[in-house]
Amino acid sequence: MADKGKFISELQAKYTSKGEFITLGKGMFNGEVVQEVDVNIPLKTINRHGLIAGATGTGKTKTLQVFAEQLSHKGIPSLVLDVKGDFSGIAEAGTDNAIIKDRYSKTGLNYQAQSFPVELMTISGEKGVKLRATVTEFGPLLLSKILDLNDTQSSIMSIVFKYSDDKGLPLIDLEDLKKLLQYLTDDDGGKADLKANYGAISPASLGAILRSIVSLEQQGATKFFGEPSFDVHDLLQTRDGKGVVNILRVQNIQSQPQLFSTFMLSLFAEIYMTFPEEGDSGKPKFVLFIDEAHLIFNEASKTLLAQIENMVKLIRSKGVGIYFITQVPGDVPENVLSQLGMKIQHALRGFTANDRKEINKAVENYPITEYYDAGQLIQNLGIGEAFITALDEKGIPTPLVQTYLISPESRMDILSDAEVSELTGKSALVQKYEQSVNKDSAYEMLTTRMEQAVQAAAPEVKAKISKTAVPKEQPSVFQEVIGSRAGQNFMSTLAREGAKFVLGMLTGKRR
Repeated sequence: MADKGKFISELQAKYTSKGEFITLGKGMFNGEVVQEVDVNIPLKTINRHGLIAGATGTGKTKTLQVFAEQLSHKGIPSLVLDVKGDFSGIAEAGTDNAIIKDRYSKTGLNYQAQSFPVELMTISGEKGVKLRATVTEFGPLLLSKILDLNDTQSSIMSIVFKYSDDKGLPLIDLEDLKKLLQYLTDDDGGKADLKANYGAISPASLGAILRSIVSLEQQGATKFFGEPSFDVHDLLQTRDGKGVVNILRVQNIQSQPQLFSTFMLSLFAEIYMTFPEEGDSGKPKFVLFIDEAHLIFNEASKTLLAQIENMVKLIRSKGVGIYFITQVPGDVPENVLSQLGMKIQHALRGFTANDRKEINKAVENYPITEYYDAGQLIQNLGIGEAFITALDEKGIPTPLVQTYLISPESRMDILSDAEVSELTGKSALVQKYEQSVNKDSAYEMLTTRMEQAVQAAAPEVKAKISKTAVPKEQPSVFQEVIGSRAGQNFMSTLAREGAKFVLGMLTGKRR
């Protein structure tokens, strides 16, 4: 039988921090809360990433809420990818009740109901800050990965971007990209120039690229690509000393995996490219929480998985921590899991043989402890209890500790529609990014060029007709023009653009 005094002295030593820290709860020994043992996490190591895992209903989301609140108290902003849509209540103060009073009486800590500064965000047109990016900002390499193009098609995409740069054709949205691809394969467009100076595009490759773009559009990407593009530095706001909790509502992720992959790659790339190196700053600049991460890893492309693995390895030097919230540690790829310095493990249920395998795998990832039978206790942790191991200020893993977690100080429920409207209505960021800007870009410029080419061909046709006697039975000038190749192209373009105009009226998009 382990000694309680030894437990207290060892855990106090390992979970005491000389610098700034956050407190997640109190240690437990033999099923009882030990008030002498604070489970503190040094801010210095929070950018070493982490995992919050546990079966459905064991309290993962509330732990995430506590974590985000504690970071906010320290002036550290965060972004929470809210898949279930149940996190928005952090914007309102919680309410005291018997359960919370009992929990805090056991911990010996004080409960103070309060709200936290929040920005609601969206990539699919809901109420909130509209997150957008331009095609140019993605670049040919990243866009090719999103579209899942092969090497040949990726090289074509690089040529297309090079052509757009050389000719001053801004690629803002997907319509610009599609228009440029069509222009570069049109005999009356830029086909000859492209072939002479850059290389030809085969019809088969063009078709494959366009199909990939259409597939991305069908998942709602037309709302994501455009201007004004989102500045990731707007994620770093603080108000009255508290870090802003940015909440991205992505409840439809399962039906839009490619769109979500697009956003994730854009976010990681933009943060890595624009945030300066932090070095040993003593606390993170920003923390990203990916809730229901198993949905992301199950639905995401191989490209996104590889990019996440790379970002987890590299992005901590920018002062950014990434935390995955999922059901079992096995949901996270091994290469990513090995990079996570902090683990918060709620209860797992061993109903099947596969469940028991996952339990054994989870226990193997924890430091060996003499104070708990981890394999048995992990199946019997109560709601609001979790195993925790982290990194101390020297980067050494702390002992595994059964933790009695504190409760959120904000509301443990969602905002009403009226509250969402009020919150977004007074947001300066919502106003900043609300209206899309449709500048003259490749689509408009190329459409004008093609129309001018057709109009320039008309006088030549008239001059040709005036030199010859026109019998009564011969076609009119109008018919001659319409029958010409340029005229046919013009009529095709007119019909196509007319259809787009009508569809634009129906879908609300104007050009």
